[in-house]
Amino acid sequence: MAIKITDDCINCGACEPECPNNAIYEEDQPWKYSDGTGLKGSITLPNGSQADADEENTDGGFCEDYYFIVTSKCTECKGFHDEPQCAAVCPVDCCVPDENNVESEDELLAKKEWMHL
Repeated sequence: MAIKITDDCINCGACEPECPNNAIYEEDQPWKYSDGTGLKGSITLPNGSQADADEENTDGGFCEDYYFIVTSKCTECKGFHDEPQCAAVCPVDCCVPDENNVESEDELLAKKEWMHL
């Protein structure tokens, strides 16, 4: 299951530097698959669709009021840490499992390998 940030977020920014996948962004900030990963140019996403890793996106979690996590880049820190680091450092416990994006540990590890070639 990916992690999401709830509207309890106080915009402290503690979570952002802890993410090994660079999946956490400040409010209103566009994101790229290439940010903090080994992905470049035309890529095939784990779901089979195509994308440009270097293109700025404003979907997939974009929020206008508080930090957000790009679900397609979140691996719950599998392969890096024993627990999601965003949740571990969040002072208001607003980094929680995203029940709308459930993935197995194998899927999360495969996503990690895909992003960090």
